[in-house]
Amino acid sequence: MNFDAWFTLAIVAAMLALMVRGHSAAVAIVGAVIVLLVAGVIDEAQAFSGFSNPAPITVAALYVLARGVERTGALEPLVRIAIGGPGGARSMLRLLVPSAAASAFLNNTPIVAMLMPVVSESSQERGVPPSRLLIPLSFGVILGGVVTTIGTSTSLVVSGLLQASGQPPFGLFEISHIGLPIAAVGLVVVSLLAPRLLPDREPPRRSLSSAERDFVVRMVVDPDGGLEGQTVEEAGLRHLEGVFLVEIERDGEPITPVAPSTLLHRGDHLLFVGQARLVADLRNLPGLRSAENPHLADLDMAAHPLTEVVVGASSPLLGKTPKEIGFRERYQAAIVGIHREGHPVATKLGAVQLRLGDTLLLLADAGFRDRWRDRPDFLLIARLDATRSAPDRKAWLALAIAAGFVVVAGTGLLPILHAALASAVLLVATRTLSAQEARASVELEVLVVIAGAFGVGAAVEASGLAGLIGHAIVTLTDGFGWRWTLLGTVLATIVLTEFISNNAAAALMLPIALATATEVGADPRSFAIAVAASASCAFLTPIGYQTNTMVYGPGGYHFGDYWRLGLPLTVASVVTIVLAT
Repeated sequence: MNFDAWFTLAIVAAMLALMVRGHSAAVAIVGAVIVLLVAGVIDEAQAFSGFSNPAPITVAALYVLARGVERTGALEPLVRIAIGGPGGARSMLRLLVPSAAASAFLNNTPIVAMLMPVVSESSQERGVPPSRLLIPLSFGVILGGVVTTIGTSTSLVVSGLLQASGQPPFGLFEISHIGLPIAAVGLVVVSLLAPRLLPDREPPRRSLSSAERDFVVRMVVDPDGGLEGQTVEEAGLRHLEGVFLVEIERDGEPITPVAPSTLLHRGDHLLFVGQARLVADLRNLPGLRSAENPHLADLDMAAHPLTEVVVGASSPLLGKTPKEIGFRERYQAAIVGIHREGHPVATKLGAVQLRLGDTLLLLADAGFRDRWRDRPDFLLIARLDATRSAPDRKAWLALAIAAGFVVVAGTGLLPILHAALASAVLLVATRTLSAQEARASVELEVLVVIAGAFGVGAAVEASGLAGLIGHAIVTLTDGFGWRWTLLGTVLATIVLTEFISNNAAAALMLPIALATATEVGADPRSFAIAVAASASCAFLTPIGYQTNTMVYGPGGYHFGDYWRLGLPLTVASVVTIVLAT
């Protein structure tokens, strides 16, 4: 093992460590590429080959196409099918099959964003906890994405890497002989096992309409408010509707339980727990002011409906507190509650260090979603009182453009890149989507990750590291046949994709897979398709795939809940990939 291979291994290990610890994938990958370039492991052409490759450009065009379909309400028929009645396996399939079918041709993020609030409300009306349906919804769209080359950006990354190595890119349905069996087997597994394995969790939105006391509000005894010296009973804080005084914090020391005879002092912090919709009532109590002042000050509650948002992997909020980032001023919204792993965060809201998957309940104006929907700050934005709007009059046009793209790319009349770009231009030219909306729909961090991953993959190959790891896999499976070698490659890819970006995992594993296939005399292209499928099958953690993170907070899930259904689904997917290749 030469110096370049050891050095590349060290840099890749450092890059993976940064990504696992929650640092920006784009920063980690581009940083690794720059170090490898400066060290001379790769040259300029290899380092920046991803920025001229068709893959990130195709992904950008497909973002625009998916945004046009979602923006016009062309997915409304899918919503009507989804609310047909959650329950047993047949009803689960009624939700999952059309969702997976749509995900085979469109970005899965808008599909989940559109269906999730509707499925949550519909399930609660039928007495079924949303936690029984939201993970299956995420897994369903992931499974649908492996059916075609455009179903997930990962397949496009692998296709672009193949093209960069001098091979033809994937055709639209070239991976379907593996993707279709994975989707079919996976949907059956999810439908049969989800009702039995997934727990009943209390989602944040459920507590807003129930009598449960699980939203935290802090108030301060105003020095000039007249409550100083009164008991809790005399101040009228003992029998408030929908909220309960659970603690008094005085000079940093908690007083709990709070007795009716407890005297109030100026500057006392009062911790109330109750329904978020009744927060406004606390603000009207004489002698109290918000501890987050001016967090809730001067808000017209009628004009600021409750909105649920999820903090994503690319959010600038990660690792910061609302106070540090100036949340109210930056977003023109007030935080009512923060939920993490199914539980409310019981501390001063402005001092909470935000994490990936945190669900924030906001009082925000009606234009909040339009302002922030295409920004990385929030992975999901859903108004809790929103009603479904009728499809736009240009919904048919968006569907026609999407269908035309599939036909043209699927029949080979145009390459996927050309067809995707033409579709994006048509959406803007017909004013189905404005130029500003098209520009905002593109997730730049994802494109940077994809482009940067090409440089890392080139270093793994050029340094000889790919050949060494491939040889190690072959040695471990020596004498068992090429399918066992493929199994080792698939397992390594799945482990990587659970903890880092699936695009980065694919870029790292593809040169290893190609070297491995060459050594055992197998078809390298089949190994490439297996890597593309494996890198997309992230079912074990909420951070392995973006849609898993989207449903994490709103479903009230705990981190370990994904294993319950994800482990048997992963086993089924691995077996299917190996046998179908």
